Parts: sequence; structure tokens; C-alpha cells
Amino acid sequence: MTLNGYRSALAPPPDGPASAAVSAGRLVFVSAQLPGDGSGDEHGDAAAEQARRAFDHLAHQLRATGLGLTTVVALTIHLIDPDDLEAVDEVCREYFAEPYPARTVAGAAWLPGGARLQVTAVAVRY
Repeated sequence: MTLNGYRSALAPPPDGPASAAVSAGRLVFVSAQLPGDGSGDEHGDAAAEQARRAFDHLAHQLRATGLGLTTVVALTIHLIDPDDLEAVDEVCREYFAEPYPARTVAGAAWLPGGARLQVTAVAVRY
């Protein structure tokens, strides 16, 4: 199986030795997408604003692989504050439709740049 790495110029690069996205067969794995633009600006303090920015970055990375948000089958969201979940759920409904991706929500003690959340995804080529 051939692994291919991808990165959209429309989203910040990943920190450290990582690909923004990697395809393995029909699966595409997208690394954690933060709400910032790479300059340290997290684009708002509100969880909903940050979620929109992170999901926009996720969409950009998927487009770089030839896919879109409709191909996401699994989503992981790391939150600094569990009280943000309701706002983030509302944003998820803006970006995804039924059947929604399988989802895991986990707490995070720290995220870079003052981010309140990060998202990762697995998508599939149909």
C-alpha cells in the first residue's frame, strides 16, 4: 500500500514531524486542525468561532486530498472546557449532515496558541 501526504496551502501546517493529511488506500487521516492561522491568532475567544475556523481548516485539508466533509466517517474533538460542547455541537450541525460521522469528544489539558479545541478526522474515498 502506498502512503501519500497532503497539505493545503489554505490552512496552517502541522506542528512537528507530521503530515497535514495522509492517505492509506481508501482512507484519509487528517491531523489535528486548530483554529489559529499559524500567526498565534486563534480567531476569537468563543468556542463556536474557534470551531468554525478548525472545521474550515479540516475542509481545506480534505480538499487537498480530493475529498470533502461529506466523506468524513470519524471525527475526534479535543476540548479544553467541557462547557464548550454545546456550542461546538451547534457548529458541527452547520458543517455535517446526517448520517453524522462517528465522533469522539475528549478533554485536553492544553492546546497550542490558546486554542479551545482541535479536531481530527478520518475520511474515506468511495
